[in-house]
Amino acid sequence: MSNPSPLHAVHEALGASFTDFAGWAMPLRYGSELAEHKAVREASGLFDLSHMGEIELTGPEAARALDYALVGYLSKVKPGRARYTMICDADGGVLDDLVVYRLATDHYMVVANASNAAVVAEALRERATGFAVEVNDRSATCALIAVQGPTSAEIVRKVTGADLDKLSYYASVPATAAGHDVLLARTGYTGEDGFELYSEAEHAEDVWNAITEIGQDHGLVPAGLACRDTLRLEAGMPLYGNELGPEFTPFDAGLGRVVKFEKPGDFVGREALERRKDNIVGTVRVGLTSTGRRAPRHGYPVLDGDGNPVGTVTSGALSPTLGHPIAMAYVPTALSEPGTALAVDIRGTTTPVEVVELPFYQRPA
Repeated sequence: MSNPSPLHAVHEALGASFTDFAGWAMPLRYGSELAEHKAVREASGLFDLSHMGEIELTGPEAARALDYALVGYLSKVKPGRARYTMICDADGGVLDDLVVYRLATDHYMVVANASNAAVVAEALRERATGFAVEVNDRSATCALIAVQGPTSAEIVRKVTGADLDKLSYYASVPATAAGHDVLLARTGYTGEDGFELYSEAEHAEDVWNAITEIGQDHGLVPAGLACRDTLRLEAGMPLYGNELGPEFTPFDAGLGRVVKFEKPGDFVGREALERRKDNIVGTVRVGLTSTGRRAPRHGYPVLDGDGNPVGTVTSGALSPTLGHPIAMAYVPTALSEPGTALAVDIRGTTTPVEVVELPFYQRPA
């Protein structure tokens, strides 16, 4: 039985098609996923992300506990700011990628992927042993609504009254929406300017409806998980279970920058990651493009110039914005230079592709 979002009745009324996602019944699309994708690139989309996990750490040693538990240098993050980071196992493999908000000196919120929320909460509790910190999994009582796209700032400014000129990327501020307290963050997973509003679950409908009403004049449409996937792929953002997992280190994924060896003391995975950071032998994540019409999909083999399998596609789609197929894949480091000619076996057909730099899409300055 899938867990319903606090906004399930709203999605039903909007005629959403649902999918089971990590044990949650979430809207896949409301009508055309291509129209929803286009709206986010040209106006704004409204997403229910209440399936994500929210784990709070409070106490005088919350910062030290997170420095040990995660690969990032979280004690260096200032209150009101957020950081993209990862939690790894002792072998350096990625257990999840996270956004961590420092809400106050002794108060952090760790946002985990839905499929890993329980695993992350348990790992944080275990790794916090011996530190003066309390770990509280608030996933079941917290709702998350995102507004993403070029008109998102106009909408959110009218809904919350917040001074968005002072809210930079990866920052958060307490605000009110529809008369309820929310945490307003300038973060997202689409490649566009956007905002995420965390509220108590029982207030989610009020917040959603207020955003919907204001958004009517700004091209806002409800958007499901299907277009969220093509948006994040265009933006070159990894998805746990595709580009990230225990079999990959942050360095394999091209995200070694999130590992902060300069922080004092030990952290889980430090030794393994120090060995990996200078080892250029292996596979790395790359972008692939094609001029054809058939898109490489997850699991399709990547071939070298002689037709030998050398890697695997992790995500792929026909890009709605760019109009041609795009994909991410893991290939040998020696074949990872932009401009390298490779191919993908698309159901028995060898399709030429070219290695390109990520991201595929960047919003206009």
